[in-house]
Amino acid sequence: MDDVKEGTPPARSGPPEQLLAQPDPGLVVPLQQPLLEPMHTMFVGPRGLRSGWSLLLYVVMWRGLRMFLGVLLDHIEPHLAIRIWLDLIAELGSFVVVAIPAVVMGWIERRPFGDYGLPRRDAFFRSFWLGVVWGIVAITALVLVIGGFGDFSLGHTALHGARILKFAAFWGAYFVVVGFFEEFLLRGYTLFTLTRGIGFWPAALALSAVFAALHFGNQGETWIGLLAVAAIGLFLCLTLRRTGNLWFAVGFHASWDWGESYLYSVPDSGGMVTGHLVHSSFHGSRWITGGSVGPEGSVLVFVVIALTWVAFDRMYPEVKYGA
Repeated sequence: MDDVKEGTPPARSGPPEQLLAQPDPGLVVPLQQPLLEPMHTMFVGPRGLRSGWSLLLYVVMWRGLRMFLGVLLDHIEPHLAIRIWLDLIAELGSFVVVAIPAVVMGWIERRPFGDYGLPRRDAFFRSFWLGVVWGIVAITALVLVIGGFGDFSLGHTALHGARILKFAAFWGAYFVVVGFFEEFLLRGYTLFTLTRGIGFWPAALALSAVFAALHFGNQGETWIGLLAVAAIGLFLCLTLRRTGNLWFAVGFHASWDWGESYLYSVPDSGGMVTGHLVHSSFHGSRWITGGSVGPEGSVLVFVVIALTWVAFDRMYPEVKYGA
């Protein structure tokens, strides 16, 4: 029997019909490649998993965890005699629920958590405290302008002694957690991922509209208040764009809410907090005071936010995020 020469494929054995049923290995790859390649490119782009699929995965995980948090809070509520402690636990849980999916997506996308807006190296450093100062100055300016029209009265003190400091500290901590939750939900992973897909400012506009929509169910909310929330959201997007992370925005958000709810004791998006500092009151035109919404429902909020935007734009001209 002749030896098989090197490079010559071995002869197949078996009945002719069996040989005909066996596929030619050389034909498998060319046939499969056109089918697999479109499927792959639909999910994965040059920079990894496409932004739309990333955002969908994030939202699905967030919604699932949010449902679990709701069940957990229902079990905790009967064991807490003081409602404000349940509110604090709910806000903490809400932040955890938006952070966990980002950690998972960071593992999938091979990115550190800090890329999504909260780098650990900047935690509670200069940028955060500058945000705190800007926030309290902005809300103070708004209240003073309303008072300048004669439509706001500070009233007498509602708290005394150690309770002043206790409630000041509690609401300070509470609104910092609120800042973490709302900023990361709308300007953390979501804004980072949408920016990859459609660009920074289109993503900022879309998520600021979502930010306003989330306030739609608040008691006593008005269309002016919703527009104001969107405007404030856009300004916070600007702070992210120019500082490179969310620490300034978290500080601004926290101190604005703290000043509004505790220090000046006025409605915040239609709600009043327990343990506010003074018995203040609005009187006069709802266009000026904001009515049941509070200062965020006043037409003057747009003036204050516009001036704050201009001042911030001058002091922070360099783009550091999403360039």
